[in-house]
Amino acid sequence: MSTPIPHFTAQLSATPRGARLARLLAAEQLRSWGIPLDPAELIVAELAANAATHGRVTGRDFRLTLYAVADTLRIEVADTRGDRLPLTTHPAPDADSGRGLLLVEALADKWGVAPGLPPRKTVWAEVRVTQETHSRE
Repeated sequence: MSTPIPHFTAQLSATPRGARLARLLAAEQLRSWGIPLDPAELIVAELAANAATHGRVTGRDFRLTLYAVADTLRIEVADTRGDRLPLTTHPAPDADSGRGLLLVEALADKWGVAPGLPPRKTVWAEVRVTQETHSRE
């Protein structure tokens, strides 16, 4: 007998509103699974903001997927700009942006990019969750 893997997927508009909704939906889903919001909520916010900003193609959405296996939560954000791979940069100290992937790198246990069917790519991050807070449905 197989055990179902808790998962959640939502397709959202590649806009600031869609990025905000991704964070809110992820937070609600994590609460329902009993998974702490920190640091997953911030990682979702950064990846969704990047999809809405750098992965945006007019008329195309991005997809948020969350799933939990054993003690690992995997966060995936897929967009339709496979030609624009994310790069971590070190912006000037007075820069207003450019630190999102540095945050993801610092908060996630692992992260990376997976190519999809053209023109897609998926940026993913994994964080460990504690067994006592992670309840399966």
